[in-house]
Amino acid sequence: MRPFLVLPLLLISCAGVAQRNSPSTSTDKPFTETVISDFDAPWAMTFLPDGGMLVTEKDGRLLLVSADGKERSVVSGTLPVDSAGQGGLMDVVLAPGFATNHQVYFSFSESGEGGKGVVLARGVLAIQQVQCIRAPCPPIVRLDKVEILHRATPYVPGNGHYSGRIAFSPDGQYLFYTNGERQKFDPAQDMTVTLGKVLRLTLEGKPASGNPFYPETPVKAAIWSYGHRNLLGLAFDADGRLWEQEMGPKGGDELNLIEPGKNYGWPRVSNGSHYDGRDIPDHAPGDGYEPPKVFWNPVISPGGLIIYSGKLFPAWKGDAFIGGLSSQALVRVDLNGASAKKGDQWDMGARIREVEQGPDGAIYVLEDGDDGSQGRLIRLTPKE
Repeated sequence: MRPFLVLPLLLISCAGVAQRNSPSTSTDKPFTETVISDFDAPWAMTFLPDGGMLVTEKDGRLLLVSADGKERSVVSGTLPVDSAGQGGLMDVVLAPGFATNHQVYFSFSESGEGGKGVVLARGVLAIQQVQCIRAPCPPIVRLDKVEILHRATPYVPGNGHYSGRIAFSPDGQYLFYTNGERQKFDPAQDMTVTLGKVLRLTLEGKPASGNPFYPETPVKAAIWSYGHRNLLGLAFDADGRLWEQEMGPKGGDELNLIEPGKNYGWPRVSNGSHYDGRDIPDHAPGDGYEPPKVFWNPVISPGGLIIYSGKLFPAWKGDAFIGGLSSQALVRVDLNGASAKKGDQWDMGARIREVEQGPDGAIYVLEDGDDGSQGRLIRLTPKE
């Protein structure tokens, strides 16, 4: 892999790198599936300029992986993670200007005063190329100058609904960041806390001027939208619209078009019900809450989200792709400007935690692997 920040060359002896899974194909979908590598409960990934990848694993490991999946290095310098329940090392995204600043943003859950919460941090990726005496070996990689930029407010007991997805505005000036409502319901409507919100921050993690409630209290000033549950996907389309998907309760998973200052209704309205069977009022015209553009009953349990912009699948350009956890599916949604409708849903045979677009326009999916199995990274390309 080409280095981004070159450090002094080391000469050491080490074992060769083991080969990963051989390619496999499926005959019942409109794409070919090639297994690239496997991981322990992976959560998110992002591509580097040379085609390599950064991959997070739930228990706190950040991995640098070669484009072919055959080489990997553990990235040191990450911070302690509380990985109980839905917690873990979560999203990872390259900073705007990564080619020159080498910055990487990431999110994770931690324990602290009052309970637990989700944290936004960044560091500088440093790659030290290593020359081995007897066999090829992977580089030594670390995050330098790691700093915490934002902590959810407040920390509360429990191990669920952290969210922690990161997206940068198309102009690279702002950072959008999701805080789940931590299975506490009412905080999603409370403007004195960040739980159940999409936040719009500066690249340093501060409330951004121009936010709908700026410059009120520091918490309220950071809020871009509210009334959310567990926000596990966040992506901009080619026209600068921000799309978000989140898990509903018993039914009512959502794909939302996020607009500043809007209230998306949780827990006052939902197209699902409470797990104990109690009813929640459905979204209805004139109720004062922004309805989803698409919702699912039965649920898909949405994981990662991308808006496809590549050339390999021209018919899908501009569409949303969502990973399905309980549905074990890859879900496509037709986007047309600010409108959306359901497209395809392909059975992938495993929980899909993350979806990403590769540099060549291929679609990559990460299997969850949180049941003790290996979570595979699979590359999807058009069938010939």
